[in-house]
Amino acid sequence: QVQLVESGGGLVQAGGSLRLSCAASGRTFTDLTMTWFRQPPGSEREFVATISWSGLRSSYADSVRGRFTISRHNTKNTAYLQLNSLKPEDTAIYYCAASLDYGPAASYPFWGQGTQVTVSA
Repeated sequence: QVQLVESGGGLVQAGGSLRLSCAASGRTFTDLTMTWFRQPPGSEREFVATISWSGLRSSYADSVRGRFTISRHNTKNTAYLQLNSLKPEDTAIYYCAASLDYGPAASYPFWGQGTQVTVSA
């Protein structure tokens, strides 16, 4: 019973930055891990970054490590993805997802609608 809404996408030049937000609403009995995925044009969805409910654990895809930063503000019910040093290959629809567990075995029952990020060369 969690609804997620992404925002903050747009068109930027290579080397630029964006901050994506994922606002959560609804009621749940579970502390949720928040994860960002992306789907490039003509490609399958891929993992980007994840952060535990406490914010103490996080991990990143090799392709974005050092450039992107995931964070969350639990009292605002919002997760963020800071995208720096953007490259054309970062162009994708970015999705926010919530899971009941942290780690590679987690499943993601809650998803947002996605926000488009386009990076021009």
